[in-house]
Amino acid sequence: MSPVEVDPGRLDDAEALAAADPGEMLRRVASAAAQVREAQLYTAEAGVERIAQGGRPRAIVVVGTSGSGLAGEMLAAVCGQGCRVPITTERGHRLPGWAGAADLVIAVSGPGGTEETLAAAVEAVRRGCRLLCVGAAGSPLAEIAVQAGAPFVPVRAAGPERAMLWGLTVPLLLAARALGLVDVTAEALERTAGVLEDMSHQCRPASESFVNPAKQVALELAGSVPVIWGTSPMTGAAAHRFASQLAANAGCPAVHGELPAAWHDQAAMFDGPFAAGSGGSAEEDLFRDRVDEPEPTRLSLVLLNDVEEHPQVTRRRELAAEFARDRAVPVVELTTRGTHPLERLAGLIAHIDYISVYLALAVGVDPSATVREPEERTL
Repeated sequence: MSPVEVDPGRLDDAEALAAADPGEMLRRVASAAAQVREAQLYTAEAGVERIAQGGRPRAIVVVGTSGSGLAGEMLAAVCGQGCRVPITTERGHRLPGWAGAADLVIAVSGPGGTEETLAAAVEAVRRGCRLLCVGAAGSPLAEIAVQAGAPFVPVRAAGPERAMLWGLTVPLLLAARALGLVDVTAEALERTAGVLEDMSHQCRPASESFVNPAKQVALELAGSVPVIWGTSPMTGAAAHRFASQLAANAGCPAVHGELPAAWHDQAAMFDGPFAAGSGGSAEEDLFRDRVDEPEPTRLSLVLLNDVEEHPQVTRRRELAAEFARDRAVPVVELTTRGTHPLERLAGLIAHIDYISVYLALAVGVDPSATVREPEERTL
């Protein structure tokens, strides 16, 4: 049964919104464009171009957890499947067994002290990998970079690490540009900042629910378990971001994947006990006393469509939406806009970040809250 109590009126009440968002997560999401511009300056001052002095690496390994790890996925998504160097993201303490002197390791940690990232960075130094570090100034990660003689790009804290995505991602994109792996010009970055500003304007708190694209979707998803499917590697990364943001900001569980594989792996859920059309027998439904009985938790399907998705994936997406609707599962579709991959990804990420925060506020959850690490116990 669903314990979620939704208060739609809160989203259009300025005082109620402010009271429900003491950590100002809405303001932090709105800082995305500023992060893009600021990160360019910090990256230039750090001299990240010298990462290319050793030539093009055999592979790039991004190490980081949470939003830092997602920065690696975004780098791979923008570079695309045609990238001449494989890009992988590791979220644990160790590097892949094959990583060595021919490879570039990019260690990313917003606070600069993430245990897993520090361990992987130290291992990269020990193995002789080329190293680039991105994180908080004066942090343990910065010290590792100094000791290794590696470039270090400082990132200004913008609240929880999940609110620092663009400050963490832009240095990686500029490093890839220096290596000749991606076409991300200063003009493209400024257009991306403009896309983020435009989305912030559309999703601003003062914009009422009936015209605010983030508030609308947040209310549609409230009380459901979203199944989020991307339709390309780019929107697949966005689907991962969406599920992570819903969990971290709103405490909402979600399932994510990328078509066509997600169809084969996850479509059976729509015929399972959480599908809207499932339930007991007709007789049970007819005679069951529903007084004060909360609505059961149901699935919703969220499709993150890419304007450059494969034609066969487009067909699979259309069939998936029809399949879900036939089972009374609500379907929400968000589509990328723009020509440059970074612009398309930025608009989608900004939209889903706002959705996750508004969903949190609608159900009475503080979106800036963080989970405390459990204390270690000695036996």
